[in-house]
Amino acid sequence: MRQQIPNRTLFTGDNLDVMRGINSGSVDLVYLDPPFNSKRTYAAPIGSEAAGAGFKDAWTMEDTKEEWLGMIAEKHGALEQVIQAAGVAGHKTNKAYLVYMAIRLLEIHRIVKSSGAVYFHCDPTMSHSIKLVMEAIFGARNFCNEIIWCYSTSGRAAAGKRKTWAGKHDVLLSYAKRMDQLKADCTLPCSDEYIKSHYRQTDGQGRKCRIRVDAGKQRVYYPDDGMNGNDWWEIPYVNSRARERTGYPTQKPLELLKRIVGAGSEKNGIVLDPFCGCATTLIAADILERQWWGIDISPRAVDLVNLRLPREAAVATGKQGTLTGRKAITRTDIPRRTDKGAVKPSANIRHMLYGRQQGDCNGCETHFEFRHLTKDHAIPLSRGGTDTDDNLQLLCGHCNSLKGNGTMEELKARLRKLGVLRDSRR
Repeated sequence: MRQQIPNRTLFTGDNLDVMRGINSGSVDLVYLDPPFNSKRTYAAPIGSEAAGAGFKDAWTMEDTKEEWLGMIAEKHGALEQVIQAAGVAGHKTNKAYLVYMAIRLLEIHRIVKSSGAVYFHCDPTMSHSIKLVMEAIFGARNFCNEIIWCYSTSGRAAAGKRKTWAGKHDVLLSYAKRMDQLKADCTLPCSDEYIKSHYRQTDGQGRKCRIRVDAGKQRVYYPDDGMNGNDWWEIPYVNSRARERTGYPTQKPLELLKRIVGAGSEKNGIVLDPFCGCATTLIAADILERQWWGIDISPRAVDLVNLRLPREAAVATGKQGTLTGRKAITRTDIPRRTDKGAVKPSANIRHMLYGRQQGDCNGCETHFEFRHLTKDHAIPLSRGGTDTDDNLQLLCGHCNSLKGNGTMEELKARLRKLGVLRDSRR
């Protein structure tokens, strides 16, 4: 089957809509570095390459769609309980943040191949809650690693005693779609220092090696075999003087993303970053000869990837001046699914829906005769929806007109404003 989306494609828009339009089981690796719920607002400095890019990282239930939690509760009871518990035990914004992330992680789980993996980049603000959300979606048996990325930034002299240690690490939660089918390679090249201290012997051909006897069996290791990487990584932060610095407020180092992409995907595999920001994941994937798709709400991401792509690839490969034509394919539309999951509806779908809804309009919840209800896509085709039975519903003429090309979340909000539905938002 022809690949649904070409290599080096960058979508501008809501990543939920775009991911809903991506074929199931088509992505090898997803890395996401979303906002951390840090209660801050970020903006790139004026005059920097990323000037104009920024985002709010403070959450309320107004940032979510009420129907999202209903969709989660209907099909994923354990996940809904995790989210509700986080709202009770933690800050009131935690629930909003987790609803926003959970509805996207469900789509990510669908589009990842059975041999693929997901890396969720967060910090101690929400890592404990995100881990429970991912356990509910991916399953505890598919947990791979909690990776600690350690870094140091310019410190300030303490003005008196401090009550807490300075936070100088981020958390990467890694999950497989199916651990028994996972394709990954977590070996790293041996450093010169490690080779010098550990490979002090030679084999019969005079090659440096390390000879060990385990359980009575002799094993020979060579530097070219590499070493199994640990789950804590010391990789320098992108400081203000770094060559790769764009000014993007939460830019991650290229070396960090090269390690993730290299371990979590094979050559020509498809890497997706749904919060691609200044496009470091996409650059790393390109350098390592992976295919990539990116999504970002800001059009500034297009400028940044096209600025960085030829520059960083040329530095990495030593092919200065030969990669200037390497650019992203930019799209603002929603892809249309072509996989088996996007099948046509059942022949008697209207009758099935009438029975499922017990004759009620799925919008205003009023009972109607069969002839007064019309078929509608809950998630419009233009927003990544499909023609599958589970995305179809029956609406009365008024609700169908009111909904238009919007989503059910938008329809419900309009009906509440009109007083047709009770406002249940807390």
